[in-house]
Amino acid sequence: MSRAYDLILEAMRARRQVICTYKGLRREICPVVLGTSERREVMLAYQFGGRSSRPLAGPETRWRCLYLDEIADIVLRDGPWHAGNRHERSQSCVKQVDYDVNPESPLNPRYRL
Repeated sequence: MSRAYDLILEAMRARRQVICTYKGLRREICPVVLGTSERREVMLAYQFGGRSSRPLAGPETRWRCLYLDEIADIVLRDGPWHAGNRHERSQSCVKQVDYDVNPESPLNPRYRL
């Protein structure tokens, strides 16, 4: 696993916010699902601040699929956790789910936090 994967997993375990750069934009996120897709490490995250190529208009528009090999400048920080506490919609971002912060995850993660 990459250093980015390890840091994101650490953030998920401790429910810490992540500040990072993705595709040149500074983002403030809470990672919710971590795993792989097409042999690349990927996460489904809830973006609550920073910049994005798409509007952060309402809660349903803040979900982001981020490939870890495109993330830079990862910093973990304390702060309120954003993302809700359950899955209400299916996701197609992470094909092989390794971890999910939701204890009642319907995604059948390979490992528990």
